[in-house]
Amino acid sequence: MKFVDLFCGCGGFSRGFVEEGFKPVVAVEIDGNASSSYVLNFNGKLYEKKLNELVEKEVLCYVGDIPLNIPPSDKDIKILKELGTYKKDINPVVINEDIREIHSYDILKICKKVDVVIGGPPCEAYTGANPNREKRPFDRLYKDEMGRLVLEYIRIVGDLQPEIFVMENVPGILEEDIRESIEREFKKVGYDVYFNILRAEDYGNPSSRRRVFVSNIEINPGKLESVTVIEAIEDLMFKGREVPNHEYVTLPKKVSKRLLKAKWGEGLIKFKGSRGVLDNYIRLHPYKVAPTVMGKRRFIHPFENRSLTPREQARLMGYPDYHLFVGGKESQFNQVGESVPPTLSRAIAKVVKENL
Repeated sequence: MKFVDLFCGCGGFSRGFVEEGFKPVVAVEIDGNASSSYVLNFNGKLYEKKLNELVEKEVLCYVGDIPLNIPPSDKDIKILKELGTYKKDINPVVINEDIREIHSYDILKICKKVDVVIGGPPCEAYTGANPNREKRPFDRLYKDEMGRLVLEYIRIVGDLQPEIFVMENVPGILEEDIRESIEREFKKVGYDVYFNILRAEDYGNPSSRRRVFVSNIEINPGKLESVTVIEAIEDLMFKGREVPNHEYVTLPKKVSKRLLKAKWGEGLIKFKGSRGVLDNYIRLHPYKVAPTVMGKRRFIHPFENRSLTPREQARLMGYPDYHLFVGGKESQFNQVGESVPPTLSRAIAKVVKENL
């Protein structure tokens, strides 16, 4: 069962599929840190496009203070094995490039037949958290440069003609003009689509996340028991740097001043979205599911007067500790917050497997 992951990020969507026995063959991601994370997590090879040809890249990256080379040396492989990350049996080609520069032939040269295409085009054009999104829904898909990336996903799906595809985005794409346009664009390349609305917390994810998965099959996985914040992160209170990406984060002064008075569920500062203001630096309630994790959103530990570490935030998205994040702390938080939770991804992968 071979799949391609477009807008793969650090590999959250792929993680659930890999755990269900699928094999990634090609992944595409524009962000350098995220593409390096994907390579390390799935034993991939990193490429970029030069003069219309894919050329392998060499990168020295860091997971916290751990230096790792891409391609990995024998020493690097030993470290990855010790962390439980190394995957000998898979070896995807990871293309660190703007998807608008990727032709479907680039993918077909690597794998002539693809069973499944997954991916989550950027949601900035559609999300209510963006104060600058286009006012007319139609313009979000056809005018906004980020919004138009949904059309790039559809282009490649049409060329590859997979048996099943699954595209993730925010509920904002359900607005009538956008939904009808997406249906029409997929119809042009040979597919009827379903708009599957799923909540990650219904599938064992410790944080809430309502997302739309556009697919040519209905996706309605069996639900699991919810997981609370403290169940997800409690043991990390007693662990240090032996857990990767578990480095403490310095708080802004205006947050530190208000920290001691913060109650469970209270946000210490706000940031503006298109539909009003959103809480940030939220003191988490230990016995509830966490609010939605976002790239810009930070959380305060329920019992300790500090911000969550990137690893704790990754736990709130269902990532195992052997899934690594490359780059500085801001990049790590962004990679986590902009991904599909592996808990939800695995539930989707089970449905896809049943339908193949």
